[in-house]
Formats: sequence, structure tokens, C-alpha cells
Amino acid sequence: MPKFAANLTMLFNEAPFLDRFAAAAQAGFDAVEFLFPYPYNAAELAERLELNGLKLVLHNLPAGNWEAGERGIACLPERRGEFQEGVGRAIEYAKALKVPQLNCLVGIPTAGVDRETALATIVDNLRFAAGELKREGIRLLVEPCNSYDIPGFALNRSAQALDVIEKTGSDNLFLQYDIYHMQRMEGELAATIKKHFAKIAHIQLADNPGRNEPGTGEINYPFLFDLLDTLGYEGHIGCEYKPRTTTVEGLGWLRSAMQRTAELA
Repeated sequence: MPKFAANLTMLFNEAPFLDRFAAAAQAGFDAVEFLFPYPYNAAELAERLELNGLKLVLHNLPAGNWEAGERGIACLPERRGEFQEGVGRAIEYAKALKVPQLNCLVGIPTAGVDRETALATIVDNLRFAAGELKREGIRLLVEPCNSYDIPGFALNRSAQALDVIEKTGSDNLFLQYDIYHMQRMEGELAATIKKHFAKIAHIQLADNPGRNEPGTGEINYPFLFDLLDTLGYEGHIGCEYKPRTTTVEGLGWLRSAMQRTAELA
């Protein structure tokens, strides 16, 4: 059965961020992920992980001014220098926190940046980042996001992200497959996962509609969990959803998944 990582940006958000590590451990998680470590001291984050017996499986490269609506800068040609500086900063945190992989949100092209230029910039930036991370033994991921939640985002579909990966020519760049985003954009979840499994290095989940916990919408998560088990997926699945009530009250889906695993063993 796949392993699950609590996304601390979205789960246990009843508590201050630094208290969510303990809450995740108490709820039975052994791994976490979150958007950005940069507002916090790396040593303090490392201590929270160690104290609670957790490993950090993923965080993102710096993504610009998040509060102002930026969702990455890899598509912006005038900010290549800032992107490269951000890669260096991300590596420092990743090494301190023992993170095996980093995700790149490519962003929303600004007015005046045509699609061809934006895609060429993404390829160049990802090629640079993948090379820098490879020297440190860290994988780079790129994630397509749905255009309903993030209008204008430069990569919306699996095929677009895979095309960018191919154009970089890097063997250290992989697809982060978010089931929720791809259900909204393209469906065919099982077929896509099977077809591109070799390039998928990390998976995230939420149900649709609503981006709530599994079991609240239309996605057949027991089927997908069985599929990933059959395919031999060895990574974690990041639980990046919005709890309908509280995180703990909404974890029935996880208990059911664990029970199903025990019954099949």
C-alpha cells in the first residue's frame, strides 16, 4: 500500500505551522511535505522533524511573492537571476532537512510574455535547476496545475509537463502528478499514471469537487491506491487537500485504506 505524507500547509491548519509536526505524528503520519520552508530557520524545522520522528519528503523551490498571487517565476524571462538564486537557497534547505526532491511551480506568465517565450524560459530554468540539484543528489520535479484554481498557470496538463521534461534533456527532472489537478484538467487518471509511471516521482491527492479529503467526491481512490500498489510505487503520496471540518475528523479515509491493506496482506 502506498505511504502517505501530511501536507502541513493544508492539514492540521487549526494549529500554528510549527505545531503541525507534532499533530501529524500524533495522527499516525511518519512523513510530511509543505509548500515552503523559507520563512523558518532550517535548524528549527530539522528539530521539529527529529523530535516527532518525521521525514520531509518534499518542498518547493522559491516561487516569488506568494501573498501577491505569484505562483512561481520559472516562466518569467526577466527573473532568471532570481530563479537561479532561489535554486541555491532551496538546496541549502534541502540539505539541512534531508529532502530527497524539490518541486518547481513554473508560474503564471505576465503580460507581454508570449507562450513560446514562457515555455522556452521554463525549459532553460529547469535545465539549470535539474543540473544543480543533481550535483547534490536531489531530484527536481515539475508540476502541472489546473487552470480553474490557478488561471493562467503555464503548465496545465501532463503532456505539457512531459514535453518540457523531454526538452530539457535532463535525467534528473520528473513529473509531480497531482491527482486533483489532473482530474480537473484531463481525467483518465489510471491510464495516465500507467503510461507515464516511469517519469512520475511524486504523487499528491485531493478529491474533486471541493479539493477535500478522499471519499468526499468523484475520484475512486481505493482503485487508484490498488493501482499504485500493483505498479510498485515506492514513494509517498502527499495529502494536499482542504479538510471539510478538521484534519483529524476527516482521516477516516486513511484508516479505511490502512484496514484494506491489512485485509489484503
